[in-house]
Amino acid sequence: MIIDHYGAIFQPSEMTFRMIGRLAFPIYCFLLVEGFLHTSNVKKYASRLFAFAVISELPFDYAFYGGLHWGHQNIFFTLFIGLVAMYFIDREDVQENATPLIAVGAAAAATFLATDYSFIGIIYILVFYYSRNLPAIRRMSLVAGMVFLTNLVSTGWIQQYSLLSLPILLTYNNKPGPRIKPLQYAFYWAYPLHLALFAAIKLGYVNL
Repeated sequence: MIIDHYGAIFQPSEMTFRMIGRLAFPIYCFLLVEGFLHTSNVKKYASRLFAFAVISELPFDYAFYGGLHWGHQNIFFTLFIGLVAMYFIDREDVQENATPLIAVGAAAAATFLATDYSFIGIIYILVFYYSRNLPAIRRMSLVAGMVFLTNLVSTGWIQQYSLLSLPILLTYNNKPGPRIKPLQYAFYWAYPLHLALFAAIKLGYVNL
């Protein structure tokens, strides 16, 4: 992710950085789904994502656009919308025929709010969610097909490099890692802090 953002901000004509960066988002989507399945409090999880979405918005705007910009919101908003969609789909009191409306509503919200990855991000998240009970190889094969088709009809060729993340996900052992709060929050803070640094460099406040 940081490599991708470096390339997008400082070397936009060099596609190598963007190719490497394409691996990040499917991994985030996978971890979001696993986090949803393993969390003891989904509302706290959602609150945390939303809080970091708000915290990250100014660094995101200044890093990518040099100032306030309402036309593109950071990736935490996409993850938050995806989590909320999974929460309502998973509720026992929600009728099964209502779940497509929830999915479409989440995709529409991401599109309307212009979140990073927009409706594509919601598709990625829900594909991982709906395939959660499949054996690993079948699951990743299904995800690969859906991601490929989604990329094919909605994004440029470079997004197909996101498929390279799936073999990495096959190494997952279906067990949550150690619950170390400082490490957990370090991963959250990495997003706004590296964007704040890139913004400071871009705007000339920091010289390297």
